[in-house]
Amino acid sequence: MDRPGFIASLVAGGIAGVSVDLILFPLDTIKTRLQSPQGFYKAGGFYGVYAGVPSTAIGSFPNAAAFFVTYEYVKWILHTDSSSHLMPVTHMLAASAGEVGIQGLYRGYKSTVLREIPFSLVQFPLWESLKALWSWRQDHVVNSWQSAVCGAFAGGFAAAVTTPLDVAKTRIMLAKAGSSTASGNILSALHAVWQTQGLSGLFAGVFPRMAAISLGGFIFLGAYDQTRSFLSELGRESP
Repeated sequence: MDRPGFIASLVAGGIAGVSVDLILFPLDTIKTRLQSPQGFYKAGGFYGVYAGVPSTAIGSFPNAAAFFVTYEYVKWILHTDSSSHLMPVTHMLAASAGEVGIQGLYRGYKSTVLREIPFSLVQFPLWESLKALWSWRQDHVVNSWQSAVCGAFAGGFAAAVTTPLDVAKTRIMLAKAGSSTASGNILSALHAVWQTQGLSGLFAGVFPRMAAISLGGFIFLGAYDQTRSFLSELGRESP
C-alpha cells in the first residue's frame, strides 16, 4: 500500500470511527443495560445515555484508524484476483488482523476480541461481497452511498449471529470482582446465561443491537469509503 493510500486509510478510518460513536453511543448504552443481570431499569434505564460520549469519541479515532490501516495493508499483502474464491478468506484474515491489532487494557479484553473477531469474520467479507455483487450488476464500482447500504446489511446480519458473544462480554464487564464470571471465561459466562435465562437470555438486546449496528455499518463503512475516496482524489491531484 503506497503512502497516500496509507494516510487516506488512517484518516478515513479515524473519521468513520468518531462519526459512528457520536451518533450511536446512546443505542449501545441502552443495549448494554438490556443485557445487564440487574435488569434494564435498575441498570439505569434511559438515564444518562450520553454519559461518556467525549472520552469514547476520543478513543475511537486511533482505534478505527489502526483497524483500517491494518485491514487495508493485509488485503494488499494477500492480494488475490477479484474473481478468486479465496477473496472472502483474504477479507476474513484482514479483518481478524485489524481486530487483534487493537488491544484494550481492561478486564473484558479477551472476551471483546473473541466477540469482535467472529463479528468481523462475518461483516467484512459480506460487505466486500455485497459491494462486488452490486458493482457487477450495475457494471461499475459502487459509490459511497451504495457501500453504506452494503455495510448496513452486513452489519445487521453479523450483529444478529454474534449476539450471544456480546451478551457474554457484557456480563464479564459488569461482573463483581472475584466472581467466576469476572475471570473473563467466555464459555462459563455463556453457560451461566443459558442456565438462568435460556435462549432468550443469550439473545437479549438482539433487536437494538441489530438496529444500532445496521445503522452503524451504514455510517461507519459509508463514511470510511467516502472519506478515503475524497482523500485519494486529493492525493492524485496534488503535484
